[in-house]
Amino acid sequence: MKTVMILGGTKGVGKEILKSCLKKGYNVSFCGRNLEEGNELIQSLQAEDKLYFHKIDLNTTNELENFVIQTKKRFERIDALVLYAGITPVASIIETKEDVYDSVFNVNLKSPYFLIKHVLKSMMEFKTGSIIFFGSAHMDYGMKDRTAYALTKSTLYTFSSHLAHHYAEYGIRSNYVVMGWTTTEGELELRDEEGISEEELKRQAAHDIPMGRMLTPTDPVPAVMHLISDESAMTTGSLIRITGGQYI
Repeated sequence: MKTVMILGGTKGVGKEILKSCLKKGYNVSFCGRNLEEGNELIQSLQAEDKLYFHKIDLNTTNELENFVIQTKKRFERIDALVLYAGITPVASIIETKEDVYDSVFNVNLKSPYFLIKHVLKSMMEFKTGSIIFFGSAHMDYGMKDRTAYALTKSTLYTFSSHLAHHYAEYGIRSNYVVMGWTTTEGELELRDEEGISEEELKRQAAHDIPMGRMLTPTDPVPAVMHLISDESAMTTGSLIRITGGQYI
C-alpha cells in the first residue's frame, strides 16, 4: 500500500489530491499551520487510520525532518511526495519588501528543498519514489506583480529536472505539473480583498484563458494521481501543463 506525503493538503488542490488518495486506499501524511483544521479534516473523512497531520510553519525548516520521521513512524515508508503548498505575494520588483521576498522563498523554495533532502534518503533506501512539483504558468516570466513568485516556480522546475537526472538510478522519478489559474480558496480570498467577486473573476478568465474558464481544484488531480501510480513508472523529468492554454 502506497504512502503519499503532501506538503500542504488542507485546502485547494492539495485537499482534492488527499481525498483521491484515500479513495485509492493510500495512506496520506499532510501538513499545515492549523492543527484544528487538520484534525477536523481527518474526522470529516472518517480516515483516522489512513491519515496523519503534522503541524508545521513553512517559513522555517525546524519541523521538516520531524515531519518525515513521524510519517515513517506511522506508515513505515514514503512512496510519493506532492509539493503543493505555496504563497503568492502581490508585488512587482520595485514594490517587493525584503520580508515578502524572504517569505515567498522560504515557503515556495527553501522548505521543499530541505523536505526533499530528508525524503530522498527514505526513497533511496527503498529504491523507488515519485516526487511531484506543483508549478505555475508564471514560471516562464509571470505577471508583473508576481515577480518573486515567478522566480521560485521557475527554480522549482530546475530542481525537478535535477532530481530526475541524478536520482533515476535509485528508481526515483520527479515531474513538474504546471497549474493554471484555479478557483482555490486562496485565489478567491485574494481577489475578494482586491474587490473582485468570484463572478467577475470567472468573466475575466473566460476572456483571458484560451479554453474559456478557470481550473477547478479537481482539474489537476488526475495527472497527479497518474504520476503517483505505478502506471507512470518510466515517466520522469516531464513538464505537464494543466492551464487551459494560459501562457502558451
